Amino acid sequence: MKNHLIKFSVLVSVIFLSACNTDKSNTKEDSLNEENFYLGQEPPGLIPEVFAPGMVTTNGWEYGGVFTPDLKEFYFIREVIDNEGNSTQQFVLFQNNNGEWQDSIISARIGQPIISSDGKTMHLGKRYKERTASGWSELELLDPPFSELRIMRLSSSKNGTYYFDTYDPDNVAFPIRYSRLIDGKYEEPRALGENINSGTFISHPFIAQDESYLIWDAKKEGGYGDSDLYISFRKKDGSWGDAINLGDKINTGAWEAAATITPDGKYLFFNRNIGSSDFENVDIFWVSTTVIENLRPQ
Repeated sequence: MKNHLIKFSVLVSVIFLSACNTDKSNTKEDSLNEENFYLGQEPPGLIPEVFAPGMVTTNGWEYGGVFTPDLKEFYFIREVIDNEGNSTQQFVLFQNNNGEWQDSIISARIGQPIISSDGKTMHLGKRYKERTASGWSELELLDPPFSELRIMRLSSSKNGTYYFDTYDPDNVAFPIRYSRLIDGKYEEPRALGENINSGTFISHPFIAQDESYLIWDAKKEGGYGDSDLYISFRKKDGSWGDAINLGDKINTGAWEAAATITPDGKYLFFNRNIGSSDFENVDIFWVSTTVIENLRPQ
């Protein structure tokens, strides 16, 4: 009997130690994965920082960075200038494969990417791609009336509502519109109110998944110079609050535009012109979304 008790005690100890080792292994693996989020970059605080210098951001032109919901893919647009001075724009992917980030060129630029919260749709203005078992589908065109509009960027909320700009080369005060998905069909697009659609070059809307706030860029009186980033918070009655400038830590005398929020809600990404008025050097910046919470009405 004594021998049986000793054997049983040894067996319990082995199982316990094995479980502890497994837990430690999983914890270590999770920790390593977490450290490798965002291309392995050290997260920023309340002051914007250039994102992934040398990997993504260079002395050239990079624009429109977005992550997939699992944070394993990062898409952006990059300009490349050859030895003869000819410019082309590339659609670039950084993908995490077994802990290593690898970049590849998907195609020439096909639009400004915004990925839906479920990761199944990549919006590219009035065009889109669907996620399939083998990757992204071929490029598709939205149904009318969206296909008939000049949409630079379209962003969708979790319930499917579209928010999009409507570029007009003959009128610099083109508005941001929205369209709700009702009974499986999109309603006729409607312009948002003047508290959002004021100023000029009103562009690149990004809607929070719960539609609690909208971020966009525009040139407005009282701004910091060129295009600035603004935010409007939704009120309890469903109306939109006044436009709030994101402040002098985000906006400068240069062009700031095309903001997005990472799928985990932790970071604000946006673009800033570092070069001349020829926009030869546009960089991708990121900052903690605490800057948004600090502006949220109490």
